Amino acid sequence: MHYRKHLRDLFRMLIVFAVMSNIVYAGGLPKQTVLPLKLASQSADAAMAQCRLDGYKVSVAVVDRSGVLMYQIRDDGAGVHTVDSSRRKAYTAASMRAPTQFFAELIGRVPEVQGLRDMNDSILILGGGLPVKLSGEVVGGIGVGGAPGGKLDEACARAGLKAINADLYEQLKEVSDN
Repeated sequence: MHYRKHLRDLFRMLIVFAVMSNIVYAGGLPKQTVLPLKLASQSADAAMAQCRLDGYKVSVAVVDRSGVLMYQIRDDGAGVHTVDSSRRKAYTAASMRAPTQFFAELIGRVPEVQGLRDMNDSILILGGGLPVKLSGEVVGGIGVGGAPGGKLDEACARAGLKAINADLYEQLKEVSDN
């Protein structure tokens, strides 16, 4: 009986130690803001609505901070290629944490950075991709493909960001006005 009491006390101590060590360890874990699926879908739907108003048939993709596809839609009559281009633009914007139009224009001005196009198969250096930034933190990317030009795709993507009150990029105006 005395043996069982000691065993029970030892078991309790082990449980307390395990719980306490997890609490201490959890305090050191990094905290990240995530893009909820609801906001991803609202953003994509708003971008699609803007492109429809402008008369364009497009595809819209939203990825998380790691570039993993969260939500994608393709309008009736949008080209088959727009599915891939919208996803790759979203991936590029999220992974590079900047508008894809910026890199498209940079490559045009500075030929030495042409290698950016070949970083991996998911990178697409064409206008139409924007990082999704909430409370100062990049949490994903949105990409639009199918309008007759990257800046037009980008305008639809911006409407998607506005719909979810995402942070808008000041540098975007500078790049777009060139």
